[in-house]
Amino acid sequence: MTAEHITSRVEDGILLVAIDRPKKRNALTPDMIDALAKAVRQADDHPEVRAVVVHAEGPVFSAGIDIGALAESLGASVGLNPARHLRRLADRLQDALNMIEATEVPVIGALQGGVMGLGLELALAFDLRVASEDCQLSIPEARVGLVADVGGTTRLSRTVGPSRAKDLLLTARSIAADEALSWGLVNRVVPNGNQLHAALTLAREIAVNAPLAVGLAKLIVDQGDGLPKHAQMAIERWAQSQLISTSDVAEAMHAFLEKRPPKFTGK
Repeated sequence: MTAEHITSRVEDGILLVAIDRPKKRNALTPDMIDALAKAVRQADDHPEVRAVVVHAEGPVFSAGIDIGALAESLGASVGLNPARHLRRLADRLQDALNMIEATEVPVIGALQGGVMGLGLELALAFDLRVASEDCQLSIPEARVGLVADVGGTTRLSRTVGPSRAKDLLLTARSIAADEALSWGLVNRVVPNGNQLHAALTLAREIAVNAPLAVGLAKLIVDQGDGLPKHAQMAIERWAQSQLISTSDVAEAMHAFLEKRPPKFTGK
């Protein structure tokens, strides 16, 4: 799949989706976000795809929303209620990131350089994040009188906790990769230039496992967030009851007895 500034390809069961607008520091337009979400979501339609890696060309993962495109959008809304127009735009972008988050196949982000504003909101919609040592992550909206309205405040607080989320949101400061790692905002930190390789290595570690089990484990964590403990445990029991009769479980048992690696089919 190729859309303007968004490309995708499948290699050895891994779907690679690239943001390719380095001359604009990978600034994101609404159309780019829509295209990226559709590219990621196609993973669920192809059984051979076991993981998704989202990466970006150039030295910066994303400088955030394209201010020019935002200004153009606001200009086109002359005569409309500006508050309503912005709510519709935020709703559109939220839907796209929710689509990425809801993808059953795990999504890994390979981050480098600046990961700012909408760029960080996008990264928070991924399941796992690998960052290069030069990463600087920030949500600077407060500096221009705005808030992170594309799931930024919501996902950030759920990822790092409310106190640390407030630290970033209220100060609008950047944090380096090592601090982001200590917070749980990223999962791995690697030398500069190695983030894509490390993300692919992580994707391959996931890809050898049973895809139905991986997808349901992701669902349990995501859907269980905020639920009472016993409610989440009920989801665990339901998931296990669905998996126990699958061909993949039978294959795992046979492979164990035959002392060979299992060959999972997602059935």
